[in-house]
Amino acid sequence: MKHTLTRLVLSTAVTVGLTGCATENDPNQRAKVGAAVGAVAGAVIGHQIDDGSGKWVGAAVGAVAGGAVGHYMDNQQREFEAALQDERDANQLEIERLRDDTLKLTVDSEVSFDFNRYDIKPAFRPSLDKLAQLLMKYDRTVVHVVGHTDSIGSEAYNQTLSEQRALSVGDYLATYGVPRQRLRTEGRGEREPRDTNATEAGRQLNRRVEVFVKPIVEGQEQRAYESPSYY
Repeated sequence: MKHTLTRLVLSTAVTVGLTGCATENDPNQRAKVGAAVGAVAGAVIGHQIDDGSGKWVGAAVGAVAGGAVGHYMDNQQREFEAALQDERDANQLEIERLRDDTLKLTVDSEVSFDFNRYDIKPAFRPSLDKLAQLLMKYDRTVVHVVGHTDSIGSEAYNQTLSEQRALSVGDYLATYGVPRQRLRTEGRGEREPRDTNATEAGRQLNRRVEVFVKPIVEGQEQRAYESPSYY
């Protein structure tokens, strides 16, 4: 089973590479092919198949030794803060360290999305580019993108909108090059407000996207993939 899967994935990688050769007019094709082949190879290298159940097991990227997690996340936090200093100064983004060394980035939805829309504003894309670069550098993490809304509109509508916004951010990061096996997206609608929904100022705080960067710790790998619950 393992050998068959490996051959299949490697065959896919070769196919992708040949397709890239056939489209040399695209100036970005080499980068696209490299990212695709890397993602496919990572799926083989980082995973194993449980022969009994046939399920994927193991993490897609390396893990950090327990005693080194704090230092690893310290370095990552410093680089996040430096790269996104302009956004922080403009109160567009907050960075905080949580009790389990997870980094939490809170993005104001007014900056990243137009009202009632889920396509990312062009002006916010450079900020996501900087974030993506660091997520690729510090690859021993799982990235959870969580969308939130205020309470204006129906609960069902807000739930869908929050999911779509989280997916838009996740897709953007993946397109830049962050491996999809490290990305998780979800929407929580209006269920977890930061402030009151009775005022416009409160509703603006509630409209947000949160990015949780959770370290993959040796022996506790599965925890990194669990949905963040800090409310």
